[in-house]
Amino acid sequence: MNQKEAETIIEGLDDVQREENFGYIFFFVGDDHMLPFVTIAAEDNEYDKVSNLDRDGVFRINIGVGREIFESMFDSADSGPLDYSALNTFLPHPDYAKQHFICILSPAGENVELTQKHIEEAHSLAAARYKRKADQAN
Repeated sequence: MNQKEAETIIEGLDDVQREENFGYIFFFVGDDHMLPFVTIAAEDNEYDKVSNLDRDGVFRINIGVGREIFESMFDSADSGPLDYSALNTFLPHPDYAKQHFICILSPAGENVELTQKHIEEAHSLAAARYKRKADQAN
């Protein structure tokens, strides 16, 4: 999967809005741009160099999954150092793991389908959150 393919998958979901800022692409459900369900980073910046994104063709997809999925992917007892520059490996997000964000650099092979599944899960969670907020406002 390349970055353009990832963007096409995300933008093909219902009611997705895109915003670019700080060198990231943020994807939101609806017009409430408070919490993206997916972000894409394609280059290092002064605040984020942990993934060595300045390599040719390397990008990081950050996906906000549910608690259950997050906990099933990562053993909380494992506190060893993580290599955030490793390609095609799901990891807890370096800054937003507490919010159940996972990340993967340049997904390939069987992780392409799994990445798409996690993106769809994140979209579903964001859509439900957006609907609850809209219902509360009415």
